[in-house]
Amino acid sequence: MLKQLHFFLSAVLLLACVFFYQLSLKSSCLFSCLPPPKFQQDPETILGHGRGIVFIETSERMEPTPLVSCAVESAAKIYPEKPVAFFMKGLNNTSRLPSNSTYPAFSLLSAMDNVFLFPLDMKRLFEDTPLLSWYTHINASVESNWLHVSSDASRLAIIWKYGGIYMDTDVISIRPIPEENFLAAQSSQYSSNGVFGFLPHHPFLWGCMENFVEHYNSAIWGNQGPSLMTRMLRLWCKLRDFQEVSDFQCLNLSFLHPQRFYPISYPEWRRYYEVWDKDLSFNDSYALHLWNYMNNEGRSVVRGSNTLVENLCRKHCPRTYRDLIQSPEGSVPGEMGPGNK
Repeated sequence: MLKQLHFFLSAVLLLACVFFYQLSLKSSCLFSCLPPPKFQQDPETILGHGRGIVFIETSERMEPTPLVSCAVESAAKIYPEKPVAFFMKGLNNTSRLPSNSTYPAFSLLSAMDNVFLFPLDMKRLFEDTPLLSWYTHINASVESNWLHVSSDASRLAIIWKYGGIYMDTDVISIRPIPEENFLAAQSSQYSSNGVFGFLPHHPFLWGCMENFVEHYNSAIWGNQGPSLMTRMLRLWCKLRDFQEVSDFQCLNLSFLHPQRFYPISYPEWRRYYEVWDKDLSFNDSYALHLWNYMNNEGRSVVRGSNTLVENLCRKHCPRTYRDLIQSPEGSVPGEMGPGNK
């Protein structure tokens, strides 16, 4: 009997050793084999497959406005399988995420599974591109329109390096863009740089960066932005007027009809802040550019206003609408105190 008990205990001990050995193998991989937390990952890891959606903030602002939050959230909602990267100049590699009470929009975006917030390090970004020599010799403090010019340069370098789709932070996504290499027409034969997409290392973007440096003049509005894209497109393609609502194909890129992103042209930008006209269906559009740089009057999204922009936010960025869009009295309904969920 004693022998049998001894044998039984030995077998149990052996099985226990095997179990804990296997568990130790698994546990040694538990953290090293899983992807690192979002704030520890780098752009190369997230955007390396050329499928990302990219936004940029070149000011030091850390708290996105409701419109910026809506732009990022709508992209994350329309492209749930793609990473949405928001590069922010105010972040740095040692930054900790701001607290919920201080930066509600920042926290709202960082909580989304496919949204990633990265520091915008221009010197590192411009390495191995024609933009580095320009950037290292420029005095940003005396440059005209520096926030816009530096954004124009950054978007070219990011999409050239990683590929994907760039969007301005006042672009609300409403359906997926089916193109890989494309520019967006702002008007007939004139390109925007507020939305564009390319595969990594596309030669068109390399040419854009060379042209950026060769014809640099920050005093001319848009010279490094829409005008640059248009100059390069005219070298790349023989442009003609659009036929109906058809896109224009040239070599290995598409020049998309103004209806895709600009069904409301910039002189009519106030229509976004007028009462919603239900006849505006945007059936031919992939996203809507709200022309926020024209908004010198400080118009904002107001809860209960029944404006076009309010309806767009309610439908395409519901979290932003719920948590950030204020009523005319300056409050967000439902946020009465810390205990209110």
